[in-house]
Amino acid sequence: MAATRAGGRHGRPWRAAGAAVVVLLAMAGSGMIGASLRTIPAPRPPQPAAQAGPEAVPTAPDPTGPEAVPTTVQDSTEGTGAPSPETRPDASLVTGPAALARSAPTTISIPRIGVAAEIMSLGINPDGTVQVPPLEQAQKAGWYEPGASPGEVGNAVIVGHVDSAKLGPAVFFQLGALTKGDTIAVARADGTTATFTVDDVRSYPKTTFPTESVYGPNDRPGLRVVTCGGQFDQAAGSYLNNIVVFATITS
Repeated sequence: MAATRAGGRHGRPWRAAGAAVVVLLAMAGSGMIGASLRTIPAPRPPQPAAQAGPEAVPTAPDPTGPEAVPTTVQDSTEGTGAPSPETRPDASLVTGPAALARSAPTTISIPRIGVAAEIMSLGINPDGTVQVPPLEQAQKAGWYEPGASPGEVGNAVIVGHVDSAKLGPAVFFQLGALTKGDTIAVARADGTTATFTVDDVRSYPKTTFPTESVYGPNDRPGLRVVTCGGQFDQAAGSYLNNIVVFATITS
């Protein structure tokens, strides 16, 4: 299956690099939706208060095509076990609801920002690229299936577009407005619902994406929700940052 390319502002697929898979989330078409057809810029998606680092300086267009959202994810055969002794928390300190058995997520609900969306499963193409939600379905989120499912021990990762040149604001347009204490509910195919509470929301330059914190091991059920953010680089055709929501299961 050919790598999925996002229309509008993002196009580069997720690629494998050595033992890691480089995830180009292909989220969020354009910071100026339909800029060639309008004189008034579209609204900029809200950004989290916490900046994990300085935004990258806009660069010249990528000669290979529109830039997508580069992040790094461990190979699907890695990062699913227990943390190393240096990072493993004391078992007596691990509290909260018991982990659930593996089950595919079906919908995600984030009341604070009005999200109620279907979830599709995302895999890896034969060429090492990761499948992404097509832009014509920009109101749906995508679950990284090689990782943990929401409610399992480990970090479940859900990604989605922030906007689209064709459709305007997408499923996670308001993601950066979340704050600590907000809730995220993920319904699962087995009929259960895993509810998570937001621990932190941060914006990272793509060049310093927190791979280990997003895709690395976790002794409890965690959730990571990722979209594009930061400044939109008109020349390169992409946002410069990723917004990452970190959450932990609470019921």
